[in-house]
Amino acid sequence: MKWSVSGARKLGWSGLMWILKELKDEDWSMGNIVYTLTNRRYGEKCIAYAESHDQALVGDKTLAFWLMDKEMYTNMSSMIPMTPIIDRGMQLHKMIRLLTHGLGGEGYLNFMGNEFGHPEWLDFPREGNNQSYHYARRQFNLVDMDHLRYCQLYAFDRDMNRTEDKYGWLAAPPAFVSAKHEGDKVIVFDRANVLFIFNFHPSKSFQDYRVAVEVSGKYKIKLDSDEVLYGGHGRLDHNTEFFTEPQPFNGRSNSMK
Repeated sequence: MKWSVSGARKLGWSGLMWILKELKDEDWSMGNIVYTLTNRRYGEKCIAYAESHDQALVGDKTLAFWLMDKEMYTNMSSMIPMTPIIDRGMQLHKMIRLLTHGLGGEGYLNFMGNEFGHPEWLDFPREGNNQSYHYARRQFNLVDMDHLRYCQLYAFDRDMNRTEDKYGWLAAPPAFVSAKHEGDKVIVFDRANVLFIFNFHPSKSFQDYRVAVEVSGKYKIKLDSDEVLYGGHGRLDHNTEFFTEPQPFNGRSNSMK
């Protein structure tokens, strides 16, 4: 299927960027995030994106730079412990992209460099910058530096797209959102027989957390933003198998913990 970006409606986090700029993590509204990413006429195909190149072109920051700011210049080495700012930024950068990919539409749009968290804005030569080419670039060499965490963000983006290739949620009907829990900061939805679970809580992890699912059977983890390969903490056991129970929950026929 070929897409004309100019001819398709676009939904993205540009309308939610104020959340990153103005709100503390504990004040994020799960309902507002879900609404923004699904606010379209039923059956209308949309292209979803996590950030727009326009933001960087007009002097704004990239998503990664909003999350991690100047620490991207000094603390992105994997040879030193992650600072709280880098840790938070890395995890949110992955989760925001996957949430947009799974919930936002029937196509996913990436702008150059965003797949690995490019740190800087774009600024083409002009009178105001003395015709400088310094910021008229994308530093793709950052991905090839194994000691920097950009390669971890890129690895997640690569595997996110490979997972979609396998399960095809972009070509599936819109997702069914079964949870947008404001207190727990949890979003749960299923699409193309894939269950997506996001925990945006800044300080809490959950055990035996019940989630709704329509298709009964056995579930396994296929993509985990907390995997060490992606700059996560490796807190989930990928050998664990999750079995559904015939217990209706949050509008779905089955559920599991």
